[in-house]
Amino acid sequence: MAWNEPGPNRDPWNQGPGGGKRGGDGPPDLDELLRRLKARLGGKGPRPPSGGGGAGLPAGLLGVAIAVIAALWLFTGFYVVDEQERGVVMRFGAYSRTTVPGWGWHAPWPVEKVEVVNVTQVRQVNDRATMLTKDENIVDVELTVQYRVSSAEQYLFSVDDPDMTLRQATKSAVRETVGRSEMDFILTEGREAIADRTKQLLQDRLDAYKCGLIVTEVNLQQAQPPEAVQSAFADAIKAREDQQRIKNEAEAYANDRLPRARGAAARQLEEAQAYRDQVIARAEGDASRFSQLVAEYRKAPKVTRDRLYLDTMSTVLSGSSKVLVDTKSGSNQMLYLPLEQLMKSVPKTDEAPDYSMPQGMAGRSGISTPVDPARTRERGR
Repeated sequence: MAWNEPGPNRDPWNQGPGGGKRGGDGPPDLDELLRRLKARLGGKGPRPPSGGGGAGLPAGLLGVAIAVIAALWLFTGFYVVDEQERGVVMRFGAYSRTTVPGWGWHAPWPVEKVEVVNVTQVRQVNDRATMLTKDENIVDVELTVQYRVSSAEQYLFSVDDPDMTLRQATKSAVRETVGRSEMDFILTEGREAIADRTKQLLQDRLDAYKCGLIVTEVNLQQAQPPEAVQSAFADAIKAREDQQRIKNEAEAYANDRLPRARGAAARQLEEAQAYRDQVIARAEGDASRFSQLVAEYRKAPKVTRDRLYLDTMSTVLSGSSKVLVDTKSGSNQMLYLPLEQLMKSVPKTDEAPDYSMPQGMAGRSGISTPVDPARTRERGR
């Protein structure tokens, strides 16, 4: 109500407990004023007259409003964490706990706050720069680093910008690795070794910084000399590749020839061994046969001599063509012998028949060595 509103008892500063005035011009009673203000807001104490200009808020509605506001405030504390994420709860800005995937609740703001971090997403950083090698050459290197979050707590609280820290650590690690390697090694067979060494150095530094990151893969995409000298390096690399190719071909030829030579040598050794055993066995057999023949010859010289003669003639004549002519018939007819046909019918053998006799046996028996076919025919007549 207005202070100058007409009517009795309308001045709020001059109303006493009984509704009267304290004095015409005296100061208002502050205790009474506060008491009335509290009664209007809390719904307690004396109510203002029903004919007044305004009405107070009922106590029930005020309580419901406060309860609804409190429920909404508490409801803001619910949150959801996906399977590939982790929730980090902070209480008054300090780390409190890490929650697993699913529903969660934290004390609403400003008491607690939650930060959700993706710990399965593979992130990637590319780095390309010109570096100095161990042998004081310059090489252009392009590198790709793949990583992910290993600790959500360290990722949020250990360093200010973990991703930027990883980029700087990557530059440092690859420069250190290239600076300890020679250019020929980097351009040829050292790509995988450079990537592995860079990955190890990078992970060690990230662990020392406690960034909460883990390096999953480091790929050396490109390593080449500067453009001004690329043609010269290309020729050198081609020559080196030709050298390696020719070396591989020579090794392949050696690997093919050496086993063959070893096999041929082993085969010759086996053949020589077999020939030696054969000669020894044949000599032993001849000696045994000679000893047996000597014993039989001493018992019956004539019979043994005739037997040897017949065996020798059987051996000689078995491999030749034979023509029998009856010279005792007394006929003077001229005989025609088709020698050409007879020679064609002679069987061919790889080796000539051995007509020789043991030397000891020939000396004792009086039989010549080798046997002469002409003399054999004369004896037959």
